[in-house]
Amino acid sequence: MDTNHPPLTEEQLAEIEGRAAAATAGPWEPWLETRGAIGGCSVILVQRDTSDVDNEMYLNHYIDNRQVASPNVQLDADLDFIANARQDVPHLVAEVRRLRALLRANGLPD
Repeated sequence: MDTNHPPLTEEQLAEIEGRAAAATAGPWEPWLETRGAIGGCSVILVQRDTSDVDNEMYLNHYIDNRQVASPNVQLDADLDFIANARQDVPHLVAEVRRLRALLRANGLPD
């Protein structure tokens, strides 16, 4: 067991689940214009499939008070992480609950 990260309580899982539920519905999609070779903005597209307006969140990264533009490995990784958290967090909470239920069903402590 990782002693730096004690097991999540059910209350903590519920709080995480609540934050995910309160966020704008997904899917969220990372979009780096540099990946399409058309510019340099780092954007998270929100509800792209269900909205007829542009719902976007821009990610700005600064090092020593200077804005970093893409292509930048760290900026690209941060954008991917944030955008995918919208989909990943609910799946991870569900998996924790599934595994805990499996442990309990087999008479093991969760």
